[in-house]
Amino acid sequence: MWQKFNGENLSDNILLEVEDTLKAEEARGHKLKVCIGTDSQVKGAIIEFATVIVFVREQRGGFMFIHHEKTRSGMGIKERMITEVAKSIDVAYQLCNLLDHYHVDLEVHADINTNPYFKSHSALSEAMGYILSMGFVFKAKPDAFASSYCADKVVH
Repeated sequence: MWQKFNGENLSDNILLEVEDTLKAEEARGHKLKVCIGTDSQVKGAIIEFATVIVFVREQRGGFMFIHHEKTRSGMGIKERMITEVAKSIDVAYQLCNLLDHYHVDLEVHADINTNPYFKSHSALSEAMGYILSMGFVFKAKPDAFASSYCADKVVH
């Protein structure tokens, strides 16, 4: 189930929720960009994933929708990073035609470090290739705020 940051549940149809949001923001005169990202946290035998759709208003702040998921642990760091990217791409793919229709730019953010001294770096080339091959704009740390800050706040 998708939620607002305040915990309010959204309807089951994320496409309708996003379209209603785009219409409302457009009516207010706000120019938007959408950034999608996922982060995860291992908690014992469970991995908690949070995927966020961040609506960034040009010079007016932003807000996000959040989706939580839990799965059994057992993934290595690289597999977990690629799973995060896959969850983000799935949402981006669902929304891309709608965002194109409303002329809203889309970025997919990966919580993967560009610094080779960090473990997540092992998934960088695969994640970048995956996102770019789907036709999306790719951002990694330190520019991937949707995954590295917004989704991170939800799973920690």
